[in-house]
Amino acid sequence: MPEVIRTYRYRAYPNAEQRDNLARTFGCARWVYNWGLERRTNAYHGEGKSLTYNSLAVELTQIKKREETRWLGEVSSVVLQQSLRNLERAFTNFFEGRSGYPSFKRKRGTQSATYASSAFRFDPEAMTLTLAKQKTPLKIRWSRKPEGEVVKVTVTLDPSGRYHVCLHCRCKVEPLPPADPGGKTGKSVGVDLGLNDVVVTSDGFRSGNKGRVTRPKHLRRAYRRLRRAQKALSRKQKGSNNWEKQRRKVAKLHTRIADRRSDFIHKLTTDLVKNHDVIAVESLAVKNMLKNRTLARSISGASWGEIVRQLEYKCAWYGRTLIKVDRWFPSSKRCSACGHLRAEMPLAVRRWTCEECSTEHDRDKGRVTRPNAAKNILAVGATVAACGDLSKTSAAIQLHGIGR
Repeated sequence: MPEVIRTYRYRAYPNAEQRDNLARTFGCARWVYNWGLERRTNAYHGEGKSLTYNSLAVELTQIKKREETRWLGEVSSVVLQQSLRNLERAFTNFFEGRSGYPSFKRKRGTQSATYASSAFRFDPEAMTLTLAKQKTPLKIRWSRKPEGEVVKVTVTLDPSGRYHVCLHCRCKVEPLPPADPGGKTGKSVGVDLGLNDVVVTSDGFRSGNKGRVTRPKHLRRAYRRLRRAQKALSRKQKGSNNWEKQRRKVAKLHTRIADRRSDFIHKLTTDLVKNHDVIAVESLAVKNMLKNRTLARSISGASWGEIVRQLEYKCAWYGRTLIKVDRWFPSSKRCSACGHLRAEMPLAVRRWTCEECSTEHDRDKGRVTRPNAAKNILAVGATVAACGDLSKTSAAIQLHGIGR
């Protein structure tokens, strides 16, 4: 069984004293992160040298002794060290191409503080969590019991005013049993990602929708209320009490949209992983596709990148196989019945008939029993699993027998 770090997220309700302590902790952690970012940036551009976590940690010890920054000693030193570690990880992600250059943390953004194992006490029997510099345990709504050893705790405060506690647990995840115990090759599925139907599967998964999962469009449903709230916010004097109240209302609307979208994606990806042994999906360049101003909002709402990300780690956890098909593979304009490739397929063409076998296709859905693009993705995914790579698309397609 693989050993992983699993995160459990709970809603927290700190009292007045704890809120005051957390506010100072958030402020100090944010200050240390921004200070470290400024020091590393200035050292590189001014002196031509790179600062590491160790060098910044030594400097931070000296800064805490100064009179003007003595207030840093009012919070746990572990939180400040973890803030520098978070900065180090942000730079690592930047250098390895996984993210952009680290940016400064804002006071009105999401606030967070991370406590290592020496800065909290967790009692799994009584289900109590006590943080450093706090006398009483936090009031937490335990929706489920965490599994494994708690190695780290992160407390967050979102812009809508909600507190959450994340327990990072080291545990072993037991692989799921085969989705098709009687099958020799396992149960496989091809997944086509879209806008109207966020997921179209090759095997009619979720048969009530004939293999199609319609995008809920949470942002569009709340768009009128959100626009009205943001208009009201723009008319308030920034920094006033009324402005703060209205800002909180806007933040709550955004939080509701994000929560509903996250819940939908987690349920969808978990169902796919539980019911299939092999999943083939397109590797889309979502960042480039967002440059289309007409479709950017719909593409962001579909959350293709998040769907693939969750499929990746859930398949790794539960012993499933995820295959990424090259994004240049023409899954929509290839007939899944005979393999004929249409020369062109503009976005305006939604239905088409194969010139070779006269099979009628919807661009993405195909016939009710044969989702065209998803069938093609599954076929090429099987070829990738057999060959190991799809560097030469045409050869791989001919090997599988779906092309000419």
